[in-house]
Amino acid sequence: MAHKAGFVNIIGNPNVGKSTLMNAFVGEKLSIITSKAQTTRHRILGIVNGEDFQVLLSDTPGIIKPAYELQESMMGFVKSAFEDADVLVYMVEIGEKELKDEAFFNKIISTDIPVILLLNKIDKSNQEELESQVQMWTEKVPNAEIFPVSALEGFNVAEVFNRIIELLPESPAFYPKDTLTDKPERFFVNEIIREKILMHYKKEIPYAVEIDTQEFFEEEKIIRMRSVIMVERETQKGIIIGHKGAALKRVGVEARKDLEKFFGKQVHLELYVKVNKNWRSDQRQLKRFGYNE
Repeated sequence: MAHKAGFVNIIGNPNVGKSTLMNAFVGEKLSIITSKAQTTRHRILGIVNGEDFQVLLSDTPGIIKPAYELQESMMGFVKSAFEDADVLVYMVEIGEKELKDEAFFNKIISTDIPVILLLNKIDKSNQEELESQVQMWTEKVPNAEIFPVSALEGFNVAEVFNRIIELLPESPAFYPKDTLTDKPERFFVNEIIREKILMHYKKEIPYAVEIDTQEFFEEEKIIRMRSVIMVERETQKGIIIGHKGAALKRVGVEARKDLEKFFGKQVHLELYVKVNKNWRSDQRQLKRFGYNE
């Protein structure tokens, strides 16, 4: 059989389930998932290998109108998703009416790339609403194949994946077949810590945070990590640490448990908090953290 390979890029509004779908396809937790918007900041590549295929899946940040430099960079990752896609997966949720950026929507309906439109979270719907939504999206995006799915429950996920493989071009593999992602180990350390901050802190705190894993030493039985949580203001530093360090300790304990699952090995994690003023608007800092590449 001919070998197929290609880039499948997932785009859509914040919180529609893109990361849940990506993780369901890959079978690993590569993208962090929380109920907060703008959880995904980077374009994360997850690779699914079969004997006669290699699917290169990209999870991208939710589409927003940028308010500062970091968000501009996040939308840059979304724009790049149109440039190398062999298949575009446009994800919406039940009840959604439009993309938050009209220019992106126009790109979707005028592209020559095959488009799969996934109507997600159908487990929260009924038959009448589902039929009405399918009708609406068929009219809005006539160039798309529409699949109702529940990424969380796994409904129709395998069928969508099989259709993606059918649409891929014939091509040799782009990466060795045992590769799961293009991101280095430290990236996932940062993301797992950031997920815990998104879960446990409110208001602007999670959005003012960046993680920098400065040490990662793998020994035979243990991995030793040292990570710094960057915030923009002293007041944020105090909130992250909490009374007698309790809040920071909770983040550390929960992150370590997930890191041990992810790496399949004992983990020693040291966490520190540092003020890095206005890093979200500093081009040099953003480049250092892997944005604006």
